[in-house]
Amino acid sequence: MDLTPHPLVVRARRLAADLLAPEAERVDQEGVPRSHIEAVKRSGLLGVTAPADHGGAGAPPAVAREVAEILAGACGATWFVQTQHHTPVQTLARGEHAARERLLGPLSRGELLSGVAYAHLRSYPRRPVRVRPERGGWRFVGTVPWYTGWGLNDVMLLAGVTDSGEALFAFAEAREQPGLRASEPMRLAALTAARTVSLELDGLWLPAEAVALRTPYDRWAAGDRVRTLHTSPAVFGVAEAALSLLDTGTAAPLRARLAGIRRRAYELADESPPKGWTGRPATATRARGAGAESEARTVDAWAGERLAVRAEAYELLRTATTAAVVAGGGRAMALTGRAQRLAREGLFLLVQGQTAESREAHLRALSGAPADTGERNT
Repeated sequence: MDLTPHPLVVRARRLAADLLAPEAERVDQEGVPRSHIEAVKRSGLLGVTAPADHGGAGAPPAVAREVAEILAGACGATWFVQTQHHTPVQTLARGEHAARERLLGPLSRGELLSGVAYAHLRSYPRRPVRVRPERGGWRFVGTVPWYTGWGLNDVMLLAGVTDSGEALFAFAEAREQPGLRASEPMRLAALTAARTVSLELDGLWLPAEAVALRTPYDRWAAGDRVRTLHTSPAVFGVAEAALSLLDTGTAAPLRARLAGIRRRAYELADESPPKGWTGRPATATRARGAGAESEARTVDAWAGERLAVRAEAYELLRTATTAAVVAGGGRAMALTGRAQRLAREGLFLLVQGQTAESREAHLRALSGAPADTGERNT
């Protein structure tokens, strides 16, 4: 078996040890500096899963996950800013729109850093951002509640929903301009350093060549639901960082549990959705006939298993970060203390990428209620 780490994993470890971890408490209080972003760009980590023929590394998912764990465990704010970048890269890599040839290379090589403004799509059929065609392009109107990396990103992947029910994604420069205004940076309990704002879109116009994806909303939602069922690698990175603050005897059983949950979570992430996957919980639809009912149970069980593992990972994250605070005693309450920062970042991860479905599953797990596996009376 080849145990030699991937070159990008080596670079991530070096970046974490030399820059991110030593500066993490200062960054937490002062904000992610542009010098951190430039270091991430130079490292090549922004292209970890980007296609090699456009300057990326084309690394497998296992490498991308390990890199994410390392960065999140070293400095949650820097990880969160750079993690936004990978969705735009993958969106361009899968598409054939004009934006691909213009931006995929610079984004894959780390010459540009992209943010994302699309989480509001999950509130559909509400449409916080509406899009309509106009003058050979598209006009965006509405509010983006959360946008991370303002002042650090070069471009953003902005999404809205058309009157015909399409999800439309287009690239814009990440700066104030006619039709786009940012709020003041939000003060948050964790990751204020990541420079999160809301965006007011008062008729922002983008040309047709800025479009990266245009697809029926339900088709986009099916893929998005798969992503939100899985456990973020950052959960394991922050948990491992917290365990590193404990003595060996305390950390050993927790680390063994962490390894088991991590292995299971990634095994599940590598499996394809079952037949009949639509992106909507099957229990929310009326299946007709015995075959359809059986298929619906399979779909719900597939989702339920992933949500259960995700909740289990959250529970271990909470235990690990709490143990780090307990071990640190009063010193852990200082803003210079690593344990309190990791505990707050752990709280943030509880709601990062949260949907109504994942929230309900997590609350069931916390209350001790039986997991929803898709079984129901017939």
